[in-house]
Amino acid sequence: MASIEEFDPLNTSVPATKIEVTVSCRNLLDVDTFSKSDPVVVLYVQGIGTKEWREFGRTEVIENTLNPDFVRKFVLDYFFEEKQNLRFDVYNVDSRSSNISKHWEAVESFLGQTFCTLGEIIGSAGARLERVLSGIPGKKCGNIIFTAEELSNCRDIATMQLCANKLDKKDFFGKSDPFLVFYRSNEDGTFTICHKTEVIKNTLNPVWQPFTIPVRALCNGDYDRTVKIDVYDWDRDGSHDFIGEFTTSYRELSRGQSQFNVYEVLNPKKKGRKKKYVNSGTVTLLSFKVESEYTFVDFIRGGTQLNFTVAIDFTASNGNPAQPTSLHYMSPYQMNAYAMALKAVGEIIQDYDSDKLFPAYGFGAKIPPDGKVSHAFPLNTDCENANCVAIEGVLEAYYECLRTVQLYGPTNFAPVINQVAQCAADVTDGSQYFVLLMITDGVISDMVQTKEAVVNASSLPMSIIIVGVGPAEFDAMEELDGDEVRVSSKGRAAERDIVQFVPFRDYIDRSGNQVLSMARLAKDVLAEIPEQLLSFMKSRGIEPRPALSNSPATHITVHL
Repeated sequence: MASIEEFDPLNTSVPATKIEVTVSCRNLLDVDTFSKSDPVVVLYVQGIGTKEWREFGRTEVIENTLNPDFVRKFVLDYFFEEKQNLRFDVYNVDSRSSNISKHWEAVESFLGQTFCTLGEIIGSAGARLERVLSGIPGKKCGNIIFTAEELSNCRDIATMQLCANKLDKKDFFGKSDPFLVFYRSNEDGTFTICHKTEVIKNTLNPVWQPFTIPVRALCNGDYDRTVKIDVYDWDRDGSHDFIGEFTTSYRELSRGQSQFNVYEVLNPKKKGRKKKYVNSGTVTLLSFKVESEYTFVDFIRGGTQLNFTVAIDFTASNGNPAQPTSLHYMSPYQMNAYAMALKAVGEIIQDYDSDKLFPAYGFGAKIPPDGKVSHAFPLNTDCENANCVAIEGVLEAYYECLRTVQLYGPTNFAPVINQVAQCAADVTDGSQYFVLLMITDGVISDMVQTKEAVVNASSLPMSIIIVGVGPAEFDAMEELDGDEVRVSSKGRAAERDIVQFVPFRDYIDRSGNQVLSMARLAKDVLAEIPEQLLSFMKSRGIEPRPALSNSPATHITVHL
């Protein structure tokens, strides 16, 4: 169990939204002699940072068809910030055999397979993705179609208020300073902290303020899952005294104020020691209501596109790119930190951008032909169109740029931020949201201008991710990451927290596993994007559009 001191309401990992994936196939291979195939689809998921596939589930078998529409669906936890790799294998099952596993081993029962990410399905038009099945040389295996839908209970937000009566007195010179800690139970019997109330000083009969929590944080969509609530007496030194505990469930809480929602607070140690022990007080639910709100997936399904822009630091402090000590060194054996950060973040975001065209800039270098210092030059050298095709195109332009520009300085952030902000200012209707990734090795030279640029951008559909590479101290960067204190400029505070800063060295796997390092980085820096997008939409009163049409004219077909 997490200690109560580890809980940070700003950074607690809320369980993923649950996505229901429906599968259909068209024009499958016919391998049965006297009838059509009897297909089944098996889903495999890949662990983060590993190449190991494990079976997640199977559809039902549908007999005698080459165009199955499966009823059994796959329900997956969805994390925007993770690259969730999926593999779908299609098999023909001999209905005369009771041992299904034998069919997996028989070559003739294999009808084809495809690979994709959960993000690709959700990010496709109408959350509908069609793929060509492959895997049998020289044969057309047909198509497989996925549609994704968010489970409705994942958008519910619960607001509740509790009070307590006759709690145990814990303080020598006063009463108690009580607060509540909520834990969600996990599948393995452990508990995860999900909420902590404020402290009410010097009382045994506290009334806590109403608070709001996503239902998925409380029970992960399982209404009967145990919710454990601990009652503590706050101490200044952090050694809070345990008063007692009780358990409930979302279903019980949803009954609202009633005789069922008065709980005895029990202290197991006291109960074991004292024969006349009754309880350590009671906690009563005063009110409970549930509301639904729009989610990140609602906006993506409604057609909101994520526009991804990259800006790379080409200042001289990175070192000569030709030397192995340089942060820009192009080793034939592994990617440098810049390339890893770019690939880690970009490969996830590109699933939500239909045209896969990404503007990419450099800053802090002397550029040809006249050797002038620029703080926003296109990596592809095309001043009219800075777009690169897919993340691989951005990487190619970055590597080519290292051969043609001269690393120089200073490290100015404001020009690139302002450039992306200009684009974001032109599209504020909710149809597009801009994400700027800035990768740098050092301290910002134009902090005053950068703060002003961030404050201005905070009112726009835009987020900024800053990844620090190398050994430098990045203390000044924390000032831009408004988790603790909102960024301000000239007496004006940022409207929203839109900056996320992380030093890459905190995510590097000690065993040298680059895939794992990249997955850790992406998970952390992208985790705030959905909430930042929602905060902009909410501040402007923008509602998601209806899910895009699933007609053949709009769905995406990808040939492997």
